[in-house]
Amino acid sequence: MIPRSALALGLAGLLPFVWGAATALSPALSAAAMQVVPPVFVGAVVLVTYGTVILSFMSGVLWGFATKAEGREAAVGYALSVIPALWAFFMVTDTTAESVIWLAAGFVALLALDLSFARQGLAPVWWMKLRVLLTTVVVACLLVVLV
Repeated sequence: MIPRSALALGLAGLLPFVWGAATALSPALSAAAMQVVPPVFVGAVVLVTYGTVILSFMSGVLWGFATKAEGREAAVGYALSVIPALWAFFMVTDTTAESVIWLAAGFVALLALDLSFARQGLAPVWWMKLRVLLTTVVVACLLVVLV
């Protein structure tokens, strides 16, 4: 079972993604939001900006998992852990559809890295349940701006 605090914080972390998708889908909501918040907090901009931050944050999480390994396994874990942050840095350059697709692909690839760490016993036993849930919502929100 996913610990309640991890689930609550994970779901809270989805709020900017859901907000970005909602403001991308609804011109009325977007217009109303722009009266209150800067454009960086609306639509594709918030999705790409926050998504890049979270993908980079997840590199740190994977690094933490790698610290539980030793020798070659640890070295590979450290190397793999920097991939999400580097992916975001090099592939997500603006709010175009191409960058959104690269960001979504980064989250899907992150899920594969999560699975690798989980299979090695470096992640908590509940990790994949949480990551599949969160990744599904994140990718769905990102893809909303492409329709």
